Parts: sequence; structure tokens; C-alpha cells
Amino acid sequence: MYKAFYSLASEPFAKEVKPEHAYPSGSFQETSACLSYLKQTRGMGMIVGESGAGKTYALRVFSDSLNKALYKVVYFPLSTGSVNDFYRGLAFGLGEEPKTRKVDLFLQIQHAVTTSFQERKVTPVFILDEMQMAKDVFLSDLNLLFNFYMDSSNPFLLLLCGLPFLRDRLTLNHNRPLAQRLLLSHQVEPLTKDEVKEYVVHHMNLAGAKHPIFMDAAMEALAVSSKGYPRLVNNLAVRALLHGFQRKAEQIDADLIRIAAGEYGM
Repeated sequence: MYKAFYSLASEPFAKEVKPEHAYPSGSFQETSACLSYLKQTRGMGMIVGESGAGKTYALRVFSDSLNKALYKVVYFPLSTGSVNDFYRGLAFGLGEEPKTRKVDLFLQIQHAVTTSFQERKVTPVFILDEMQMAKDVFLSDLNLLFNFYMDSSNPFLLLLCGLPFLRDRLTLNHNRPLAQRLLLSHQVEPLTKDEVKEYVVHHMNLAGAKHPIFMDAAMEALAVSSKGYPRLVNNLAVRALLHGFQRKAEQIDADLIRIAAGEYGM
């Protein structure tokens, strides 16, 4: 619909943006640097951010950048399952047929990680998402599961990801043993006001825009309504383009952004 009207070659603000086309915001570059540091050192790290801040995208770019011959990525979004379910998921992700008992799963995962790292020269990379929902017993088990050779070796990368509340939870006394083993703790920040404008222009150019489609006032309204969160910028911009097409508006103005924001209850 609106692609032809605005002479675009592809959908702007789509999720399928290639890693090399990622908009290099200040926060994205900082997050990438933290992930690169953890890659070099191995061990545990934590990445937090508000919903829509771009942490999952940064993790996907990082994951895609890893040499598949040297790294094995296991992504596990936390659900309401038990610790045993989690263990089985990790074992399956490592290419193992999960055992039944928790103690056997524990040994199976540790053995699989050690074998992968020492014999195959492949470093397992565990990305655990939505960890703000984890129960305390779950966090305690993580501290034990990823303790190799009396904490003298890190044959893995482990990333704990979630909302900022996760960082607060790890400050509690009973979670400090896990917190003390984190090599980094980083929060993904939203785009600045200037970055919102650059972000929109960047994605419109990727989509093949031949001329400016979003007016400066629309950029201002986008920055205010979205508070700089990329997911909201994407959603509002696409809705505004749809309304612009329906109204045969050659450019997107602030009113169209406000209409889009109203549909999202902003």
C-alpha cells in the first residue's frame, strides 16, 4: 500500500534489518562494546533495558557476528516452567538428549560445556532472556551450574537479560553470590532526541526513500511520543505512513504522528 505511494523499495522499520545495517546509536555501540568484552574474557554478564529499548536486537546482532565454527549459541527465554524444564532446555540446546533427574541434568550440562570447549574448541554461548521473572531458587541454581573447577575456569559465555528490575534483584543478599560473578552489568538506553531523527532517516534510506518523507516536526513528535524507544519509533512511524497514504499526504507531519500515538494510547 504505502510503499508504492511513497516510492519505497522495501518495508521501512522492519524487524529483518541485517546486522550490518543496524543504526549505530550511542547506546547500541556501548552495548556492542560490552558484548565484545565478554566474548574476549568469557564468563557471565548482564544486559538490561526497558521493553523496546533494543536489547534483544543488540543480542541478535552479537549472536549473528559470532563464528559458527567457534561458538554455539543457546537462546532460552525464561518461561513459567520449573528449574528442571530449564535444565532440559539447556541440555537440548547443547545437542544432548536430556536426562530425567535434576542431578543428572546438572552433570550432563557441565560435561557437555566442558567437552565442547576443550575437545571441540567451540565455546557455548547462553543467552537467557526475561530473567527478571526468575525465582530466587532459579538464580541460585545458575550460580552453581556455571561454576566450573571451583570457579577457576569459564568455558562459556552466559548473558542474563531482562528488564532493569533484574539488576535490582541481584543486589539482594541471597542473590549476591551470582551478582559477584558478573563481569559486566550494562543497561541499554533509549535513543536521544537527535538520534531519533537520524534513526528514522537511516531506516527510510534503507527502504529506498528518494526524498525526505518525515517532516522535522514529525521527527520531534516521534521523539516525544516514543521517548526514544526504537520499537515505539518503528510502530508509530509505520502507523503514520499508513495514515499518510490514506490521506494522500506527500509528507508525514506532526499531526499524523499524534494520530498514530493516540492509537497506542500515548
